[in-house]
Amino acid sequence: MAGRLAEDEPEVAYKHARAARRLASRVGIVREAAGIAAYHAGEWAEALAELRAARRLGAGDDSYLPVMADCERGLGRPERALDLIKSPEADKLDPMERVELRIVESGVRRDLGQQDAAVVTLQIPELRDRRLRPWSVRLFYAYADALEEAGRDEEASDWFARAAAADRDGDTDAAERYAELEGLHILDTEEDEDDAETVDEGTETVDDAASPEVASADEAVEDEAPAVVEDVAATDIAFVPAEPEIPAVPDDDAEEAVPEAPVLFLEPKPIIEEQPPAPDENGNGND
Repeated sequence: MAGRLAEDEPEVAYKHARAARRLASRVGIVREAAGIAAYHAGEWAEALAELRAARRLGAGDDSYLPVMADCERGLGRPERALDLIKSPEADKLDPMERVELRIVESGVRRDLGQQDAAVVTLQIPELRDRRLRPWSVRLFYAYADALEEAGRDEEASDWFARAAAADRDGDTDAAERYAELEGLHILDTEEDEDDAETVDEGTETVDDAASPEVASADEAVEDEAPAVVEDVAATDIAFVPAEPEIPAVPDDDAEEAVPEAPVLFLEPKPIIEEQPPAPDENGNGND
């Protein structure tokens, strides 16, 4: 839990680490976890003591040397920090840890008022690496910060821009620092979108049935709406010869304009006379 909460909730992580320390104070990994948690919580003295204890117990290695030097710096003891930085154990660090140690040393030089030395301290081969490394963002940012502190704003602006380009996760404020030096204003598009959504949600809707003007306007729009044209294949179109046009004639001449229909004479059908019913056996007819 101390490891999970170290970055987001350092105070809570520190409490978890102290609880673990009370249960197993002679376990090296527990003391190491307590030291890192204390460091994130800003408890410099306790962090330094826990990491020293972890090294004595064999759990802590030299990889935490930059953290220990930074704790000395936080306690206002830059000379002791420099002693750790120049110790033989510092030569055993891997590239990532060496870069971190250089960043701490640059901060110590600035605390001592040695601004130019702080800049020179970070001029290491990793600074000119053309490929992005896990330490590139922190190194570029620390170098830009040291340049600005030394009054070299133009160079600082360039390195803040490089740090912002390398910081894809937005862990630093390199972009804001660059904009500040260049006199630029950064627009937060996410806030603008949130404001637009808020305005849309707050806009009152008008009931069409309650507003006759809106209803009549909608009817007019529906009347003027163009008919929807359906897509028809060329083979489905039937060509029908046009019917002859009948010229329009005024009402006064309507009777004269009516075409005369041919007179048809139908041959009359022959009239069949009804025959009287045949007499029955008794000679009587049906009346």
